[in-house]
Amino acid sequence: MGRTVLPGRPYPQGATWDGSGVNFALYSERAERVELCLFTDADAGESEKIEMRERTAFVWHCYLPGLQPGQLYGYRVHGPYDPPQGLRFNPAKLLVDPYARAIAGSVNWDHPVFPYKLGDPAEDLAIDISDDAPGMQKCVVVNPYFDWEQDRSPNTPLSDSVIYELHVRGFTKRHPDVPEELRGTYAGLASKPAIQYLKKLGITAVELMPVHAFLNDKTLADKGLINYWGYNTTNFFSPESRYSGSGDLGGQVAEFRAMVKTLHREGIEVILDVVYNHTSEGNHMGPTLSFRGIDNTTYYRLMPDNARFYMDYTGTGNSLNVRNPRS
Repeated sequence: MGRTVLPGRPYPQGATWDGSGVNFALYSERAERVELCLFTDADAGESEKIEMRERTAFVWHCYLPGLQPGQLYGYRVHGPYDPPQGLRFNPAKLLVDPYARAIAGSVNWDHPVFPYKLGDPAEDLAIDISDDAPGMQKCVVVNPYFDWEQDRSPNTPLSDSVIYELHVRGFTKRHPDVPEELRGTYAGLASKPAIQYLKKLGITAVELMPVHAFLNDKTLADKGLINYWGYNTTNFFSPESRYSGSGDLGGQVAEFRAMVKTLHREGIEVILDVVYNHTSEGNHMGPTLSFRGIDNTTYYRLMPDNARFYMDYTGTGNSLNVRNPRS
């Protein structure tokens, strides 16, 4: 007996668990088909493919009764691969939901995560149809419910604010009194020694250097290096799981929320440092991870005289198309 698939609704976007099942919604104006892929293992191919047949105002959607938090998923988006026209659909490449609330695993560069044939003289014009799902990150359905205990931001007046910019992993790794098992994590920042240190300094707010899911790009990986600072965002709604002591199957979300609640209780505001002007997908020779394969011309600024190339205001290879209301 096949899985029951209901029409669902176009809003909110992302994967939304309501206690009975999960609603999935993904925006793509130029897609011809969208497949929702379900996984039982972060390092394997999909266990199910579900055709998303409903579309409302360019949002593809469906509802799966019985699905639970912790479910791994991703998308395959079908359409033309025509880089000179700015179209880079490639259903062989699994895509991260831009509205995912958690991401499991990491990109394995030994898998074909680039949409074109590496080494081909035609470069990005030569499509690669090798399946990259086993080497791609997977989205996680999360439980949206959390006991905030009437939490409120302290709302300290700016004139009275003392803001401490810090790196979650670096700060908690280097603090000698943070318990060893909590170092490098959100929970470590919420630990008693960390909070006592901040309050002794008179801190009223912490400004966290990027905690959004980001990429260790191939150039660094090939050199045995990592992206320490995190200014290379893959997903703007998922806490970076490398700073989680609770795993990457949704535990990072609950740990992050608990950290915020604890800091607020101690009178410390939380500010997030984030760059919204570009993503980790890079230029036309970069990998296809999310936005590029979902609707490249919507999400990115392309050169008006040759849409194969990106307008690069950032020096990172691409610029988000914030002129588009969907973006």
